[in-house]
Amino acid sequence: MPNIVRRMTNSIARLSRLSFAAALAFAVTLGVLGASPAAAQKWSTAAPIPVSAEEVYGIAANGKLYVFGGLAPGWKPMGMVFEYDPATDRWTRKRDMPVFMHHVALATVNGRIYVFGGFVLPEKGPASWQPVNTTWEYDPATDNWRQMAAAPVARGAHNAVVVDNRIHVIGGAGLHPGSKETALHPARPHRALGTHEVFDPAKNAWSTRADMPTPRNHGAAAAVDGRIYVIGGRIGSVFITTASNTDIVEEYDPATDQWGRLLAPMPNPRSAVAWGVHGGRIYVVGGEVRLRDYWAAFAAVDAFDPKSNSWTRLPPMPLPRHGLAADFIGNRLHVVSGQVQSGTNAPGLVASTDRHDVLTIGGN
Repeated sequence: MPNIVRRMTNSIARLSRLSFAAALAFAVTLGVLGASPAAAQKWSTAAPIPVSAEEVYGIAANGKLYVFGGLAPGWKPMGMVFEYDPATDRWTRKRDMPVFMHHVALATVNGRIYVFGGFVLPEKGPASWQPVNTTWEYDPATDNWRQMAAAPVARGAHNAVVVDNRIHVIGGAGLHPGSKETALHPARPHRALGTHEVFDPAKNAWSTRADMPTPRNHGAAAAVDGRIYVIGGRIGSVFITTASNTDIVEEYDPATDQWGRLLAPMPNPRSAVAWGVHGGRIYVVGGEVRLRDYWAAFAAVDAFDPKSNSWTRLPPMPLPRHGLAADFIGNRLHVVSGQVQSGTNAPGLVASTDRHDVLTIGGN
């Protein structure tokens, strides 16, 4: 009997060593994967933005970061424009937006920034989100605005993506066709959109393309290697109180005007995110979720690699937030302002931050 017990003890010990070795090998594998360019990163801080707000929108142009928008309590658009120069770590207030709008879509072509659609506060009646179809061109070099050809469809919370100097304006939220409503409100009918239109700045003209299969708003969208990827967002409604977040990732090929198969979903469904592209990967930061039992903002940072159809988890932001601005300047992802909690845009309960965090990918 003692021999049997001894043999059993030795077998268990060998199994434990094998399990430890397997676990160690798995950990080493994770370490190797974690050393990929998408994961070699660190956070630092930069000059805070002078005015904090939620629903700010960021885009890089000519080596600087531009932040537009802002939404004050009572759904009042702030219309602000700030320029950040990384060389001096300083912010400069620029000319306000010609029309104060929120939930606009941004794109840049040849150093100029294009601002599409969004929502305005109605001149009369209860506060709500009135969609517009305007197109504005902003020239950072002269700090001047110019109105361009209006889009066919009025909408907001949509995306604008550049491929071959043409801007694909996709998704968003708007009114039902034939609706007597004039604005969007959580208690009134409206819809998420799959609308896909293309603006040519050189011709100042619009055309239509194949609609996105999954209508949505408040998502991320970017181009990698000539193809467009739309990530996450909200379905069913523009308001988080009456919408559902989605983790769906879809690919569009402008060369064939075709939408492809569904790709690897986001690690978690979320909306009201910010994003930027670097090294062939799309980095998605922050976001918002609201469920019956909790309301929250995300600190998550995830990178999507279209080539491998996979996601990489990065260290979270120092502070969770949604409705934030972000974009890359070189290998640094600048993440600016936003709201630190869901459902705090109300008098006496404002929780926006002026933080400016910078995620460095690889290098210095």
